[in-house]
Amino acid sequence: MKRRARPARELNPPAPREAATTTALRIIGGTLARRRLKYSGDPRTRPMKDRVREAVFNLVGPAIVGTHAIDLFAGTGALGLEAISRGAARATFIEQHFPTAALIRENIADLGITSETQVVPANSFIWSRRLPDLGASPWVVFCSPPYDFYVSRSAELLPMLARLIEAGPAGSIFVVEADERFDFRLLPTADEWDVREYPPAYVGILRK
Repeated sequence: MKRRARPARELNPPAPREAATTTALRIIGGTLARRRLKYSGDPRTRPMKDRVREAVFNLVGPAIVGTHAIDLFAGTGALGLEAISRGAARATFIEQHFPTAALIRENIADLGITSETQVVPANSFIWSRRLPDLGASPWVVFCSPPYDFYVSRSAELLPMLARLIEAGPAGSIFVVEADERFDFRLLPTADEWDVREYPPAYVGILRK
């Protein structure tokens, strides 16, 4: 596993930024930058903080262009929507909570990107075991579940990630967000993950 970088507050001076609340959730960069997203405020969705999302997409960089984004445990769908805004060709959102999945569809319709997206109302663990044909384009897989899953459901999370890494086309990128309770050394090919600290979040990125 690669050396962890300094926390984001040391890399970039803090700047005023809207918090992810019921009234302030937005796309940060790309063609849809500044467009607001509907967000129920349900704590189960826990959208990735703006500063962390911005850092993740800066790290992924131009490699996002032309990929198929897969937003596991999609919640607000902000990660997959941000990927489309920054050049991903398609995005698939996996969200088992039907009202939340419906809200993702509303955001997709508001943004005018229905043809590039698919919302799958399903359990991410089960979906990954029945993995459909997603085409030959490289994937960008976002795994940002409730942090407790890394403790209570690690026996499902780790095999799921292993399956997706094995199945992903060459050039695919995997992004995992957890908190300090998760040991990134447990991930498949642990030495190849670039792990960054954005307290309280920890983000690991793997390029296949």
